[in-house]
Amino acid sequence: MASDKVLQLNDADFDTAINADQPTLVDFWAPWCGPCKAIGPVVEELAEEYQGKVSIAKMNVDDNPVTPGKFGIRAIPTLIIFKGGEVVDQITGAVGKTQLVELINKAI
Repeated sequence: MASDKVLQLNDADFDTAINADQPTLVDFWAPWCGPCKAIGPVVEELAEEYQGKVSIAKMNVDDNPVTPGKFGIRAIPTLIIFKGGEVVDQITGAVGKTQLVELINKAI
């Protein structure tokens, strides 16, 4: 079940989302990707926990090939945290919640 706190981004609205006032964590994923499915619930939990502090978003790389190409994403899941439109940090693979929390806390 998808959380209503997680933004679903596409190539058209991506730049607007990452230029928001607060940091934005974007999960680049695909429906066929096992590790992406594994990390999905963690991303949704973080969206609940960090509501109002950090925007949490997902982008389906199959439906939106332009943006992942722009950031050189070759493996998924890749999670990138943006602040003021700039890449602050990124992590690739189905990492644990602790690593994602550290990534977010560094950006806040």
